[in-house]
Amino acid sequence: MNTSGTSSELDRVLVLELVRVTEKAAIAASKLVGRGDEKAADAAAVEAMRKAFDKLEIDGTVVIGEGERDEAPMLYIGEKVGGAPDTGPKIDIALDPLEGTTITAKAGPNALAVLAAAEKGNLLNAPDTYMDKIAVGPGYPEGVIDLAKSPTENVRAVAEAKGVKPEEIIVCVLDRPRHAELIAELRSLGCGVVLIGDGDVAGVIAVTDEDTTIDMYMGQGGAPEGVLAAAALRCVGGQFNGRLVFRNDDEKARAAKWGIEDLDRIYKLEDLAKGDCIFAATGVTSGSLLEGVKRRKGGRMTTESVVMRASSGTVRWIRGEHRIR
Repeated sequence: MNTSGTSSELDRVLVLELVRVTEKAAIAASKLVGRGDEKAADAAAVEAMRKAFDKLEIDGTVVIGEGERDEAPMLYIGEKVGGAPDTGPKIDIALDPLEGTTITAKAGPNALAVLAAAEKGNLLNAPDTYMDKIAVGPGYPEGVIDLAKSPTENVRAVAEAKGVKPEEIIVCVLDRPRHAELIAELRSLGCGVVLIGDGDVAGVIAVTDEDTTIDMYMGQGGAPEGVLAAAALRCVGGQFNGRLVFRNDDEKARAAKWGIEDLDRIYKLEDLAKGDCIFAATGVTSGSLLEGVKRRKGGRMTTESVVMRASSGTVRWIRGEHRIR
């Protein structure tokens, strides 16, 4: 139900139905955890998610997906999904059927099946490039982080707002060679640095949960994942800055194709995900955000999911039990 007092296309979409989509993808991917085959795990999740969308009474369009049409057989950017084309509510969808393909192949932590849904035009059509990112959780004054400033300046600003010293701040960073200078700068301030191997959607969302003890997220990751993370932060509070990173002329051409003209623009939270939106995620492998899929006796499987909605600020944690024939 829309709590904002205005009608919303999302009113016609049951939140729990979106969770079923991520559950199906997570269960399919879980069968390949630790098998060392990234492509097979991703393909299983994609196929399961695509079939699950067909059961939703929506007229959906994938705005962030598995790539462009010539690169992906399904869930490509621009693909129509849902069981009510032309008649159902028009919904834009950002998705990653398996966020953390390497994690899944190696049975590491924090692999997720994720999606975000919003009314048409409310999610940025981010090109498949890198993005510089910085994020904090709720409770800070607006503008406490600024991607135009140095990591040191941002850490000091967050520390001051939190009422602690910079060395008491903990920052999550993707463990990549490109982040060597960033990690060195953070450690020179005395910060704790939590390095993650993959899965920066979970890394960004971790700043919203005090139990993780993570105060900030910094670093460069995928732009599509940035939009997904921004959708989650829109639902639960927090701040996010992102700036697209272009490595060659081909990536700049892709940006132009999606209507992006200012290549140096710093995007804030509502530039990436605005209006009412829903974020859903199901754990594939256990991590800081969710428990992974677990196989039980008697053909049972359990899943853990989270679903959030911006208009109400509601966060639901859902434990599912599935009987697989």
